[in-house]
Amino acid sequence: MSQPVLLVEDDASIAIVITAALEDEGLEVVRCESIKDRDRLLQEQGYAAMLTDVVLKDGDGIETIGTVTEAHPQMPIIILSAQNTLDTAIRATESGAFEYFPKPFDLDELVRAVKQAIGSGASPQVANVSEDTIGLPLVGRSPAMQAVYRMITRVIRNDLTVLILGESGTGKELVAEAIHQLGDRNRGPFVAVNTAAIPAELIESELFGHEKGAFTGAVSRHIGKFEQAQGGTLFLDEIGDMPMQAQTRLLRALQSGMILRVGGREEVPFDARIIAATNKDLAPMIEEGRFREDLFYRLNVVPIQLPPLRERGDDIKALARHFLSQAAKDGLPAHALGDGAADLLCKQPWRGNVRELKNFIYRLALLAREDVIDEQAIHAAMNDTTPVASGQAAPDVEAGPAGKDDLATALGRWLTANAPEQGEIYAKAIAAFERPLFEHMLFATNGNQLRAAQMLGINRNTLRKRLVELEIDPEVYANRVS
Repeated sequence: MSQPVLLVEDDASIAIVITAALEDEGLEVVRCESIKDRDRLLQEQGYAAMLTDVVLKDGDGIETIGTVTEAHPQMPIIILSAQNTLDTAIRATESGAFEYFPKPFDLDELVRAVKQAIGSGASPQVANVSEDTIGLPLVGRSPAMQAVYRMITRVIRNDLTVLILGESGTGKELVAEAIHQLGDRNRGPFVAVNTAAIPAELIESELFGHEKGAFTGAVSRHIGKFEQAQGGTLFLDEIGDMPMQAQTRLLRALQSGMILRVGGREEVPFDARIIAATNKDLAPMIEEGRFREDLFYRLNVVPIQLPPLRERGDDIKALARHFLSQAAKDGLPAHALGDGAADLLCKQPWRGNVRELKNFIYRLALLAREDVIDEQAIHAAMNDTTPVASGQAAPDVEAGPAGKDDLATALGRWLTANAPEQGEIYAKAIAAFERPLFEHMLFATNGNQLRAAQMLGINRNTLRKRLVELEIDPEVYANRVS
């Protein structure tokens, strides 16, 4: 008879359900409720696989897995946990677990994983994760985010190309950074490039570099993003906006592992993990001939779908409290978030997703007068655009109707709070006030870029380019929070 499965779970109801499901598949299950009993049972006989909870009566199920894998290197381990954070998922992966399941989990999927683990016959693989990478700014315990965490833990063990999908402001670059920092390439550079922010005539030079004299103005050799990312990760954001000619060259580079600088004759090998992201639906773009189908398949090896904030439930409360804490560290007044205020935040559509929520919370931290933020403070902050000062640059603020202070007063207050060094005042003041200025004009024009550019007295293309560079989504202001 084959070896049994060891189940370490102190919740009787969960243990009964798992045991019944595994026994229905013809597997024998031995159950215990503590680390002490687990170790005793492991000494008495061998097991085909082990399922263990994290929080047990006498300790942490993950912390002690190292000793188990040393004594039983061929036994796959599956971790179950109600502590549904990215930290827990990464700790599970780092421990050498075969698989990780957050509670509540899909029972059929768990059974499939157990059968796969038993049939794998492979030793657990320990991810190369250092302690200072844990605690990345990915906040939330919703089921949708659990799926994201599990995908992250799966891709950090390999170099497969990842395509991150999601609306603007959902945190696609944060996920890309997490994959980089938690993977084997974390000692190399993380190079991010927003392909939508680069003029079409320059994108190939930016990505692949150019040789001296390749075109007018090419006075020296330029090393492109692919070569800058050697040994690390290249993050191609807004890949759906890449021109077709550049898509063709990108596809060739991904297929061959070689790049050719503009004006160059010899191909240069590159060694970088590729992560791409887009907020667009690529399927209709492929049908319309605006995105190469073969490039899509090359990029879409491992897709990760980020949920919009409105589908993340109580994650909004957790994120709001996280950003309040972050704002306090950045020098803004410290506040607690009242339950009523937190519930009100959860009712907002947050079309700009996490980015919009962060911007709003920073303004809220500046404007709120009481230590505990209530519903009245939320409503007041939704109708104020006072510039926020923190450190050497102002954090992003969501646009809204004009506040009480005029621009000169706000600028004077910002200079007092930040005191830039001589020779830096102009550049830093522009950097601090350009975003709120653009956001205010978009708010005033309901996201109409042409009208906003006319009011500002600048070219529409110039405005559009700066909006992309500043990651400001005009659609947020066409459907603003009320």
